This record gives sequence, structure tokens and C-alpha cells, in this order.
Amino acid sequence: MYRTGFEENKDLPIVLNTVIAGRYYVTEYLGSAAFSKVVQAHDLYTGVDVCLKIIKNDKDFFDQSLDEIKLLKLVNKHDPADECHILRLYDYFYHQEHLFIVCELLRSNLYEFQKFNQESGGEAYFTLNRLQVITRQCLEALDYLHQMGIIHCDLKPENILIKSYRRSEIKVIDLGSSCFKSDNLCLYVQSRSYRAPEVILGLPYDQKIDIWSLGCILAELCSGEVLFPNDGIVMILARMIGMLGPIDQEMLEQGQETPKYFTEEYDLYYINEETNQLEYIIPEESSLEGHVQVSDTGFLDFLRNLLEIDPNRRPSASEALEHPWLSYEYSFPS
Repeated sequence: MYRTGFEENKDLPIVLNTVIAGRYYVTEYLGSAAFSKVVQAHDLYTGVDVCLKIIKNDKDFFDQSLDEIKLLKLVNKHDPADECHILRLYDYFYHQEHLFIVCELLRSNLYEFQKFNQESGGEAYFTLNRLQVITRQCLEALDYLHQMGIIHCDLKPENILIKSYRRSEIKVIDLGSSCFKSDNLCLYVQSRSYRAPEVILGLPYDQKIDIWSLGCILAELCSGEVLFPNDGIVMILARMIGMLGPIDQEMLEQGQETPKYFTEEYDLYYINEETNQLEYIIPEESSLEGHVQVSDTGFLDFLRNLLEIDPNRRPSASEALEHPWLSYEYSFPS
């Protein structure tokens, strides 16, 4: 029997109150993702509680995780004082044919926390005051990555974790999809609801796609509703146009994916699967203000800047950090 290290059972069974690799005492199951399971553990060597990410036993997932480890090591190394709001990597090892990544233990992600906050019916957590504090940290994290030539490529509420509820401190996680701007960029990046227009249209893209995602996240945290619900790319485009205005002709002309969603006259269309007929889609007019339901002009201006359809007019992270809204002083709490 030949063993390759990639066995039939892709998942390591998780047993609470057991010790992994003679060091990590498993205390709590935290959840699972497409290619990993996550547990809370107590490091018996250091006495610190940590997060253990157990990668599924699969070659592609293994390779992607090794890339993430490399990036995290690089990003952590250049931020020795931990000031740039990016997840800290403590260790990684191979055990029982699984790759384990040991990271700092954080709290809920923004998606889970907002859902919990809405369902518990308590006071809304994401006030404009707190959003301002969170936004600044996200932009500082992005500015740091972007200056190193790294594009996050999958910024969404699930990939921003809370470090402290009281101080509204966050950390950006999951560099598993990240790449260097100098890499050969792949066509399909970003989760659909947070995907920048230039990515959808198949245009060249850069760090500005992360700024678009941040705009979508802020609108969602403010309103409690996803800004561009994931009901098909063509519907996302229609909603973008209805809310933010038409897409520049030049972007449409140069996008290699444009013909999938626009006719030669640049009308939005889709093929009805039942009748096999081409049907036009008329974008329904709406407003960003109507979605977020706040009238704070500074915040709305900031949001419109991030959600600029043309990436050439969208600010970089360092430019966005200079926006007056971020230095506006709210009388606490707002």
C-alpha cells in the first residue's frame, strides 16, 4: 500500500480536551471553512490561548495554505510592533498528515457579530462613531499590504475579526487568496457581493479592488443589509448602475468579460434559461443614502469615494485615510 500523505479522509477528527502534537490542548470548536476547521486551544508551552487552523488533507488546499503562511510571515516580520491590524502567525507544523497553522485568538468576525447583534435585538453596535474607528484600522491594514505590493483579494465581513469589542479593535485575516500586484493576476478573485466592477468586467486590476470591497462592507455594517446581494453577476451590475450611475464606456469597451453581460449597444442582458431568449435588464434607480439610511453627509461622501466605479478615480488606501470624515469628531456615542 503506497501512502502519499494525501489520504481518503480529508478531515482530522476533532476531540475536545485532547492534546495535539504534545503541545496544544483543544478547548473549543470554533467553526469550519471550505478548506479548514478552526479550534481554540491552550498552548501548554506558553500558557496562551491560541487559534488552531487545521487544513484539510488536500494538495490544492495544502499549497494555498503554504502561500498564506509565507505571506503572513512576511507581513508580520515587517510589522514587529503589531501596529498594522493584520493577524499574527505564531507557528505552523505538520501533524497526522495535516497542516496546522497557529494564530492569535480573536473574537467574532464582523458578519457573525452583526447577525448576533441584530438577532439579540440590543442596541446597534455599528454606530458611525465605531464604524469610523473600524474603517481607519481597515485602511491602515490595506495601506500596509498595498505598500508591500500585496492585494488582499478577498476582503469581506467574514475576513475582519474583532479583537476588542469595547475599543472596536479589529484584525484583517485570511491572506489565502492574496497575491502580489506583480503576479499573474487571475480572473476570478473576491467574493461575489464584494467584487469590484473591474474584476467583473475582466479588466486589469490592482490594490484598488480592496478599497471597493471595503466600501461594500461599510454600507452593509451601517444598514444591516448586503449592498450587492449575490443573485447573479448581471443583477449585481444592474444594482451598481442603478445606485452609482453608468459604467464608463471605456471600461466596457476594454473588459474581456463585457460581452457576457452587455449587448453590443451596451445594454444589460441575460439569457432566460427556460425560453433561451435574450432579455434586457433595466437597472432600477436607487441611492446609496436610501440603502444605508443615514443622512451624515461626511460618511456618505466617504462611502461614495470608495464605491467609485472607475478604479482610476477611486482613492488608494493612503488617500482614503486623508478623507475629512475620518477626522470628524462625533459626540460619543453616535
